[in-house]
Amino acid sequence: MSILKDTLREILITLHIDITKNLKYDRLTRKILKKDLKENSNCIDIGCHKGEILDLMYKFSPNGKHYAFEPIPHMYQNLIEHYSKKATIYPYALSDESGETTFQFVKNAPAYSGIKKRRYDISNPDIEEIKVELKTLDELIPESTRIDFIKIDVEGAEFGVLKGGKQLLIKNKPTLLFECGKGGSDYYGTTPDDIFSFINEEIGLDIFTLQDYYDNRDALTKEQFSTHFDKNDEYYFVAAK
Repeated sequence: MSILKDTLREILITLHIDITKNLKYDRLTRKILKKDLKENSNCIDIGCHKGEILDLMYKFSPNGKHYAFEPIPHMYQNLIEHYSKKATIYPYALSDESGETTFQFVKNAPAYSGIKKRRYDISNPDIEEIKVELKTLDELIPESTRIDFIKIDVEGAEFGVLKGGKQLLIKNKPTLLFECGKGGSDYYGTTPDDIFSFINEEIGLDIFTLQDYYDNRDALTKEQFSTHFDKNDEYYFVAAK
């Protein structure tokens, strides 16, 4: 069933048939990666899951240095088996401090897994609480390594990830592809103003919807970003110089 679903998803993306918002985001993500990445771009995939985005990072930047993070044990092992020659794979959850935390592994919908329980758009989520190690980007990524692109999909915990990589972000100003929306971020007490102020004012990057970024349109204002968050009509964004 999983193979059939993946095949259907590939067909819909190829044909530009956006029957869901997520399919539209998947299609635009591919176009953005193809447009932005160079052969030697260095990338980080946070919330690597099955490795779909890591595959694209390697495809468009075969000579780059890539890092991936996935704290769910069996998914981490799968990534090690299939991607250890393409990237450095870490079994950590990322935040703004190191340590250990409980992690909600949603067994019947792993993509919803995260540090905190959140709203799940499925009935009867089967949750197993596991322990995972917490690290920060700043302690793991060598200061001498240039980072060009970062994808963050951590089911609401993005603000902690960003704060834990503040020095890396200020130094490199990479393009960020990140999720931020109701049903996830708000369960961590994160507001759209928190995210916008940190990325725009402290790091120095503009924020765009995926479509606007790909079409070279204007960046969002703080008010526009907050409106998207409140309406939940957009929940994936790009931050870039």
